Order: sequence, then structure tokens, then C-alpha cells
Amino acid sequence: MFSPSELYQRRKKRQRYKLSCVSNGERHRVVVHRTNNHIYAQLVDVNGVVVAQASTLDKNIKDKIKTGGNIKAAECVGESIANIAKSNNIVDVVFDRSGYLYHGRIKALADSARQHGLNF
Repeated sequence: MFSPSELYQRRKKRQRYKLSCVSNGERHRVVVHRTNNHIYAQLVDVNGVVVAQASTLDKNIKDKIKTGGNIKAAECVGESIANIAKSNNIVDVVFDRSGYLYHGRIKALADSARQHGLNF
């Protein structure tokens, strides 16, 4: 039986492999990290350089939300990262959920980013 951390690492490795096949080195990645209190999103180019970032710690997002560890906060971060990407003329990206299951806050962030103009 595998521990939760081992399962997380296996999902992360499997998903990163699939993303490398899909992106073909041409698309930027939206990388998501979550903690109990906050959620973070980074826009990373094909060389691994962070182009932009958004999180619940940003001042403009912090003013909109009460707490950073809920679905409403994730939607605000998704909207923010999509607006930043569009301002940098980036529309087509791949969504790197970093081994997290696609539900709850991760899904809310992805859906919000899609609604505000990102294609993945």
C-alpha cells in the first residue's frame, strides 16, 4: 500500500509526462500549487522561466476575498492569471495541476481561467 505522499508523487510524475507529450515544447504551462490557506498559479514558459504569477496573497485579490483557502479565492486567482496571460498575448496553455486531483479549488481555478480567455 502506498502512502498519500507517494501517491501524490506518482500522480505528479505521470501528469508531467502527459503534459510534455501534449505541449510539444510550444505552449506555456499554468502551474497550480495549493495549501490549506492559499492557492498559487504561475505561468511558465517552455524553458521553465516564470512569466507571471497570481496568488491569494496578491493585494488586488486579497481585497476581494475573505479567506484564501476556498473556491471563491481560487476563482479570483484563475481570473487574474488569465488576464495576465492575455495581456502578455498568451492564449494557448497547458494546465499543470501538479499532482492534485481535479476537483474543488483546482477545478474552480481552471474553469475560471477558461471563462476569462485561456485555452487548455
